[in-house]
Amino acid sequence: MPQMAPLSWFGLFMVFAATFLLFSVINYFLYPLSATASLKSGEVEPSSSFNWKW
Repeated sequence: MPQMAPLSWFGLFMVFAATFLLFSVINYFLYPLSATASLKSGEVEPSSSFNWKW
């Protein structure tokens, strides 16, 4: 079995890295982020308070 040259390994890595980045970007922008009704109206709901028991 012939061995691959280091530049060939680097080229293969670059192809896989570019494919991964392209896949990630497409997945991120595929579905639009929907804001909730309270954020659309400008109201901010107070977060639920936590009762910390130390």
